Amino acid sequence: MDPIVLNRRYVLLLSLSLFSLVCNVSTSVTHYSIAEELKEGSVVANLASDLSLDVTTLTKRRMRLDIIASKKYLDVNKETGELYIAEKIDREDHICNMKSSFSCYLKLEVTLESPLRIFNIEVEILDINDNAPQFRRDAIHLDISEATPKGERFSLSNAVDPDVGSNSVNTYHLSESDYFNIEVQTGRDGSKFAELILIKTLDREQQAVHNLILTAVDGGTPARSGTASVIVHVLDTNDNAPTFGKSVYNVQVLENSPIGSLVIDLNATDLDEGSNSDVTYSYSLYTSEKTQETFNLNPSTGEITIKDMLNYEDFRIYDMEVIATDKGANSLSGQCTIKIIVEDMNDNHPEISIKSFQTPVSESIEVDTVISVVSVSDKDSGDNGVVDLRIPDNMPFKLRESSDNYYELVVSEPLDREKVPEYVITFTVTDRGSPPLSDNETMTLELLDVNDNVPQFPQSFYTIRVMENNAPGDLLSSLTAFDPDLHENQYLVYFIIEKEIANTSMSMLFSINPENGNLYALKTFDYEIEKEFLFHIEARDSGSPPLSSNVTVHIIIVDQNDNAPVIVSPWRAHGSVVEEKIPRSTDKGSLVAKVIALDTDSVHNSRITYQFLQVTDATLFSLDQYNGEIRTMRMFSYRDPRHQRLVVVAKDNGEPALSATVTIKLSTVETAVKANSDMSEVSLEYDIFSDLNLYLVIGLGSVSFLLLITILVTIVLKCQKPKASITAPPCRNSVISDRNSTIADSTLVSNDAYWYSLFLAETRKGKLVVRQPAPKGSRYIVSSIPRGTGLTDTSGSAPSTLQYPK
Repeated sequence: MDPIVLNRRYVLLLSLSLFSLVCNVSTSVTHYSIAEELKEGSVVANLASDLSLDVTTLTKRRMRLDIIASKKYLDVNKETGELYIAEKIDREDHICNMKSSFSCYLKLEVTLESPLRIFNIEVEILDINDNAPQFRRDAIHLDISEATPKGERFSLSNAVDPDVGSNSVNTYHLSESDYFNIEVQTGRDGSKFAELILIKTLDREQQAVHNLILTAVDGGTPARSGTASVIVHVLDTNDNAPTFGKSVYNVQVLENSPIGSLVIDLNATDLDEGSNSDVTYSYSLYTSEKTQETFNLNPSTGEITIKDMLNYEDFRIYDMEVIATDKGANSLSGQCTIKIIVEDMNDNHPEISIKSFQTPVSESIEVDTVISVVSVSDKDSGDNGVVDLRIPDNMPFKLRESSDNYYELVVSEPLDREKVPEYVITFTVTDRGSPPLSDNETMTLELLDVNDNVPQFPQSFYTIRVMENNAPGDLLSSLTAFDPDLHENQYLVYFIIEKEIANTSMSMLFSINPENGNLYALKTFDYEIEKEFLFHIEARDSGSPPLSSNVTVHIIIVDQNDNAPVIVSPWRAHGSVVEEKIPRSTDKGSLVAKVIALDTDSVHNSRITYQFLQVTDATLFSLDQYNGEIRTMRMFSYRDPRHQRLVVVAKDNGEPALSATVTIKLSTVETAVKANSDMSEVSLEYDIFSDLNLYLVIGLGSVSFLLLITILVTIVLKCQKPKASITAPPCRNSVISDRNSTIADSTLVSNDAYWYSLFLAETRKGKLVVRQPAPKGSRYIVSSIPRGTGLTDTSGSAPSTLQYPK
């Protein structure tokens, strides 16, 4: 025997009827007892041995096991005849959840063919302590007047433990308190509940709120527990509580009594006057939710009427506790217990008892799920007591007999609420008497919509073009999704999935209407700063759990021609004229100047062309419309003016086109270098202030000075008489070497503070000159620079920009 099976089996032998003998149907029931939560594959018993069957013939005789349950918890091994656990059994889950205080059985039928034999098996599921007690509410709030005398009792919400027997709630404990204690009571059904007892008079001025912890402990090993907070608010109110005529009321009511029928009229009196004597009635926390759903309590009159159909087979006794509370500033309450006993109605017609009926049910309910359990009976005997049960045809349901006179209504086809929102199912029972009598029961099965459809956008990717310089609040597009579900499952909410670009959230740039999906711009966009955005928009329905889908949105900022070209070369102060000097000996085709303009617009709008707006002599200069280079078309003649004025316009390719102009004033100079300028030209490859040159200058100066002293002494010695003052030869402050037409190598030394020279012609060896300012009092050297020195012109033509060799 497997040690995990608690009880091997026992067999009840019953007398066999003639019908059983003929049909080889065993009327005896084989019983087994097992604990819940056994592992899958655990062996319960050997059916072949217990039923005296030949193991070798089980497969041939098509042995099958039918379980009267929503799941196939057990199965049989046809090779060994062993009954084993196919799926872990939870006694409180779908098996005994409605009858946790009674024995729990799984009914099985073992069927063999050739010859046909049917064996009835009952497997008792024994409870283990696998559930902890739980309170219906995590916090129990009580309002107690400070005038409440010691010994007053207050009902507390009882804890519920799905386990049964000793594993259910056994006792309660209250946290330490000087004012309160509890007393554990036992209900009619054996359940435990606690009453809060005031053991010391309350004083609201000393302590207005008492926070207690109520702990429910079950009797299992090891014991499990659950807690709830008991918050007692001390009230300063009137001192007369409503009272009932009795503390306990016993009421009998017939089953199937009409809804709205009066059960009892409660009357609580309050000795106070005015609003303090007005009483309202309510259920206490001890009253179960099932009882509150079955009976309606009028809060003003205290009348208890039937709210839902009563069924003797479902519930026979309803226990409730009613609290009468006055309307004083600090209300007081009284309570009474009511026991409603449902009386059975008997007649000779066939009876249908709806043991359970699930409505509404989800449209996603699985096939073969039990919707209702129906029992039929007839108090007659013989054929008059034999009954047949049927339901209308062409419905996605079928009846399956689970045991004698018990039927299960199960789903036979998938349900679709969008096609049929509800089914009206009529159970018709007919006996076989003559004439036959019948009865029927009609139930409406409503289908609940399941949020099984994800919102769908017509497109998975949206490209939206937005013209720059838009107005804030402009509607960009409407992104609408569709959800085929209904009600809250169909209501969609749109929002932008947050994404930061350059520390800027998308919600700061765009806004979407959560109801209709309209997308708006929150700011004015500038193509030159922001060219595109890529983010996601999500559509979420209001179902539970909500379903959602998102779509990618690509915002493309379309450029407008809103930026005029900016001339960056030649540079000049705003509104000023660029002045340049060129030698009159400049050759034809020489680069005079180069105009460079930039436009921050897009490629199409930023394509720039250059044109002469004004020119002194149109035959003297040419302008390349694409690169802005100004070159000489011929050499200067003596007739050409010394000053040339050129106005160049840089125009973009936009519509309408924007432009900028620059005025260049050219002055022609002779090839000789002019002094008294604010700029000096210094050879880039020769440093006159190097250490070696400094030593040479000092040495040369010393030798010259000694030579001069020697000459002066010699002259004085020879001339012993006064002489006329010697006139010194004139000195020049500057020496400028002669240049030929091709501007040979030259050197210029000057003591002027600032001066400026410009050489644009090139010799055969090549010459590049750089202009550089120098401080006052400095000396300058201007020398020709032959080719190959490493100093180059980045523009490829005129010496306007130089690069120093590294």
